Amino acid sequence: MSLDPVTRWRLILGEAADSACAGAGCALSGDAAAMDQALDWLYGRDAEGASRGERRQGGREGSTLTVPGWINAVHTLFPRETIERLERDAIELYAIDDVVTNPEVLSRVEPNETLLKAVLRTKHLMAPDVLVMARKLVQEVVRQLMERLARDLAVAFSGVLDRRRHTRLPGARDLDLNRTIRDNLRHYDPESRRITVERLHFFARNRRQMRPWQVILLVDQSGSMLDSVIHASVMAACLWKLPGIRTHLVAFDTAVVDLTRDCDDACEMLMKVQLGGGTDIGGAVRYAAGLITAPERAIVVLVSDFYEGASEAALVEQVRALSGQRTRVLGLAALDSEARPAYDRAMAQRLVAAGAEIGAMTPGELAGWLAAAIRA
Repeated sequence: MSLDPVTRWRLILGEAADSACAGAGCALSGDAAAMDQALDWLYGRDAEGASRGERRQGGREGSTLTVPGWINAVHTLFPRETIERLERDAIELYAIDDVVTNPEVLSRVEPNETLLKAVLRTKHLMAPDVLVMARKLVQEVVRQLMERLARDLAVAFSGVLDRRRHTRLPGARDLDLNRTIRDNLRHYDPESRRITVERLHFFARNRRQMRPWQVILLVDQSGSMLDSVIHASVMAACLWKLPGIRTHLVAFDTAVVDLTRDCDDACEMLMKVQLGGGTDIGGAVRYAAGLITAPERAIVVLVSDFYEGASEAALVEQVRALSGQRTRVLGLAALDSEARPAYDRAMAQRLVAAGAEIGAMTPGELAGWLAAAIRA
């Protein structure tokens, strides 16, 4: 739907602009009025009334949209990118959890990470039939995330380029440009100054036989770490498929839950995560130490904000013991697409002094770090 500039500004400014633009030809009707109603249903809330669904202003009581009605309206009236923004704001800004607990709503929403997080936060409130639909949404978002991460892992764990050997297997990163140009020079057209390429040449890659490695992902399942929980679960599922790597996924708060048996199903892992509770990081690290079979070929990836609820001294000693047996310890204050950490910096410094490496990474960067550590 194409809108003129005056109408667009009226929709942006909301009902408060009615008096200011009286007589300026910005009265709304038809689809524009329906769009205004949908926008006002969402954004016509104040901070105090957001969680209760209260309206900011009185009057104009003709709007009786329910959550399913609102979803239907925005899917009819707005372009896709706007729909995703509206759904994200409904969940993140106004905590309208019906977006992910109502079957009619779930059947219409576009699967994305925001909705995935909302499902994980509210799954305990869902009726069985709603949970079945929510699981399908989780599966689709996980599939999208795994596709992206699988490409990063393939790049990170691929063999070293061997410029002495060539292969018939095509790969854009392996193109031998010099030989390709040289072999096709006879097809050069002086008028167009172009070469018609009839045959491409590609370098081969050396595939090293990796000694078995053990990767243990410890994931803090407190609510503030939800983004990292999602990406750690997807990472574990992708690593599970790699030869030569034995992967464990362990979620923790004050208790430890070993999710390794579900590593081949990231959706199932995420549906078992219980968000919230206290934090015993030292207990999780101690559990990881008990899983290690070959210390020098083990990597412990601790995904946490490092706010220890139990003994800080015990945590530091656990990390020092792992480092002392030449186990690599990587502490991640964030593991998501933004990699913007919020963490206990004092504790992080103590863990570094004990032998850990601390950082914040995207899943692709973690894949590269693991590949480098394993090849070292």
